[in-house]
Amino acid sequence: MPPKFEMDVDPCEHITADAIGQPGQRVFYLQGWQKDQPPVSVLIEKTQLHSMSIGVEQFLAEISRQTPSLQEASADFIEDQMHIHPPVDPHFRVGEVGLGYDKVRDVVVLFVKELLTEEEDPDDAAVVRYWVTRSQVRKLARWGVEVITRGRPFCPQCGQPMDPEGHFCPKKNGHLH
Repeated sequence: MPPKFEMDVDPCEHITADAIGQPGQRVFYLQGWQKDQPPVSVLIEKTQLHSMSIGVEQFLAEISRQTPSLQEASADFIEDQMHIHPPVDPHFRVGEVGLGYDKVRDVVVLFVKELLTEEEDPDDAAVVRYWVTRSQVRKLARWGVEVITRGRPFCPQCGQPMDPEGHFCPKKNGHLH
């Protein structure tokens, strides 16, 4: 049985991530679009965006290692072009993020899968695949880090976002710092 919603944004003209709201209360989005089509947006957690950004760099390094003849992907972005665009109407909340590479086309596929409850069948999860260039996904990764660092800082001990009042750190046995 196919998922309840499956979409390929191919080719993806532009991909980005951004946050709306005040630090500590921001909502994060991943958004891509094709020419003459409305944006395809999904809700993504801050930690997912952070992990994805790190994963993209590792993934691209492995592609370069396997195919040294490829030109290096650019990470240079223009901030004004990296903000999300209305309408911001997310299709679902992301539960899983993955990367793939089509060597023939020299494109990366960034796929996101819907977060489901325990009662829901995993085969019914909605899926969006954004087909992007290596430079597009590297710009997304670098911009994602920029978006994250504009919010609450991460705890150097446990890696979780810290509130201005301090935070409950499991590595410090729950002591506020």
